[in-house]
Order: sequence, then structure tokens, then C-alpha cells
Amino acid sequence: MWKLFAGMLMLIWSAGCGGSTSEVKSTDRTDSAGQTTSRSTDGQTRLRAAATIGMVADLVRNVGGEHVDVVQIMGSTVDPHLYKATRDDVQTIMSRNIVFYSGLMLEGKMTDTLVRVGRNKPVYAVTEMIDASQLLEPDDFRGHYDPHVWMDASAWSKCLDVVSRALSEADAAHADSYRSRAEVYRQQLVELHEYGKRSIATIPESSRVLITSHDAFNYFGRAYGLDVQGVQGLSTESEAGLQRVNELVDLIVSRNVQAVFVESSVPEKSINSLLEGARAKGHSVRIGGTLFSDAMGEAGTYEGTYVGMLDHNITLVTRALGGTAPESGLHGRLSKAGGSSE
Repeated sequence: MWKLFAGMLMLIWSAGCGGSTSEVKSTDRTDSAGQTTSRSTDGQTRLRAAATIGMVADLVRNVGGEHVDVVQIMGSTVDPHLYKATRDDVQTIMSRNIVFYSGLMLEGKMTDTLVRVGRNKPVYAVTEMIDASQLLEPDDFRGHYDPHVWMDASAWSKCLDVVSRALSEADAAHADSYRSRAEVYRQQLVELHEYGKRSIATIPESSRVLITSHDAFNYFGRAYGLDVQGVQGLSTESEAGLQRVNELVDLIVSRNVQAVFVESSVPEKSINSLLEGARAKGHSVRIGGTLFSDAMGEAGTYEGTYVGMLDHNITLVTRALGGTAPESGLHGRLSKAGGSSE
């Protein structure tokens, strides 16, 4: 009775490119329909959900609260462009009542798994409800949309509608709670978005150049006013060509760029090539720090939530490029390493 969203159809065509978990302990059981459910220690049955990446899992955890048990498939250092589901992943997903993924071809190598699961249970692309006018369609991505929507807190907040509706349909008894929690979290994302605009605006205009390992920050640049350049393309499957490296070295020298950034889920090799190339031309440029792109920070940390992840990125970029932002970030919760380029 359930159908995959349009994002899943896009995945079929191509194999390319939180809030904290509830502290209520639970035990598993199998219901009359053969699905594994979760029962908390207070006797409440909880909906069991699977999410592919941390940013999606964070949405489900914040909307679901104590009524939903969420398992995240990809960890904090995993590149979703290259990830292929393991046998254990498949078993985990099949044991869940409902599945959420990002969509827009981000989880390209999980296509077959998601398609098979979608034949038997509800599977949702959280980006489904984002209007096409708000999506970026780079010239070099074969007519497909850039999947890194979470880099813009305002755009990512549109995904809350999909999660709230899906959970409400699967668990109507707690629909009011899901809608209420979605609105509370939406306001947190509004606050985060405003912090991003306010902070990046303090960077001298000539210095608002963000150079990173791959093209994951286009939404970030559009939302907060930065000229974004990636060494690799949208998918980390692509290799950085010598011509692209030379182009960016010339840009670094001509714009007097002082800092470039590595990413937590992408090797540093391409960025090191930029440092060497700039040095050969007599220009000194440093690594401004590590940004979160396709994965969040370690589970259990502030940077391991979506708000903390983007707070980290905004604060680090602002300070490294000469702007003004509190070292500990929007909520005063960033570690020194997370909020400073020093």
C-alpha cells in the first residue's frame, strides 16, 4: 500500500552519487504482522525506524522523540556516496517498521537495497517535499539535483514535513506529538539559519571564498553568502583532475585566500595538492580546519547532532576566514577544536 517517492525513482535510474537518541531503554518483540517492534521499560511500544545517514536520523529522532527507536546505518566517518549496504545492514533495515533516506541520489550504492525494502514496507526520501525551485542543479551533474541540502538549515527544515507525516501515518496514536515536536525543532533550525547569515556576514567580502575537498557546500554558499569551490565534484567517486587543481591554485593566489578546508568524511589528498601548488607560487595558505560534509560528528557529542554539525561549520568558516563568531558557537557547546581554527 505504500509507494516510494520520486527520489527513489531517481535512485533507480542511477547508482551514482540530532537530537540525541531517546534514553528510554527498550526490548524487542515480534508483533502479529511479523514486524519487530520495540517496547520500552515502561511498557510502551515504540515504532522502529531506520535512517541511512546521521542528518536524516537526527530529523527522525527529533520528531519521533520517545515514541520512535531510530537506528542509523552509516556512521560519523562514512562517505554515503561510496557506501554499500552490508548483509548486517540489510537485516537491520528489514527488521524495522519504517525507513528514511536522504534521496536525490546521495545513497547511490544503496539503491538496490532501498528498492527491495520499499516493496514490503514504507520507505521515504526526506527531501521529497522540497520544491524543485529550491534545489540546485549543477551543470556537471548530468541533469540531477545536488543532494547536499542539509547545508542550508532553512531548506533542510522542509524535510520535517515528510518525517512528521510518515510517522503519523505509521503511528496515528502519537500523530499530535510528532507534529508538535516537528514545529519545535523547526524553530531551532530557524535560529540556526539566522546565526549562519549573521556570522558569515562578518567575514570581509573579499575573503568570502570557501574551498573544500568536494562540492558539498553549494547550498551552504547560497544560503550564507559564500563563493564555494570544491576540488572534486558532487560525488566523491570523481577524481580531482590536474586542471581543476591548477584552477583553484590560481584562484587562491589571485584572491589571496588564507585558508582552505578539509572534510571529515573525505581524504585530505586533494587539499594537500592545493597547499603545495600555492606554495610553489609563493603564496602561503593554511588548512582552516575540518568541516562536516556528508557525515556528522561522533555520536554522543554536540557535533554529532545536525544543529551541532552546522553550528561547527558556520563558526569554523567564519573565524578561519576573518569573521567574528563565538569560539564555542551558537549555543556555547562547541569544543575548542570544533569552533576554532587555531
